[in-house]
Amino acid sequence: MAWVTSFQKEKASGRIQPTQVDAIVKIFNTQDDRIVVQIDTRGSEDRENPGKQSQTLQLGEEAAKQLFDILKQTYNFS
Repeated sequence: MAWVTSFQKEKASGRIQPTQVDAIVKIFNTQDDRIVVQIDTRGSEDRENPGKQSQTLQLGEEAAKQLFDILKQTYNFS
């Protein structure tokens, strides 16, 4: 599990990962009333334990805004 504090954009080349999974988004409030968006992925059908929670990212408002701005710019969202 990771609490993402910021996103840094950098130029890169890469390839699409061959494994595809669905992500589950959970939204909740902390005890001090901050809103958290949590993204969980589960193991693919090819894994030893398919469907087992694999990775978790948690975003607070600041990191979510940074990611939103990156996605908006990258995909020309209006």
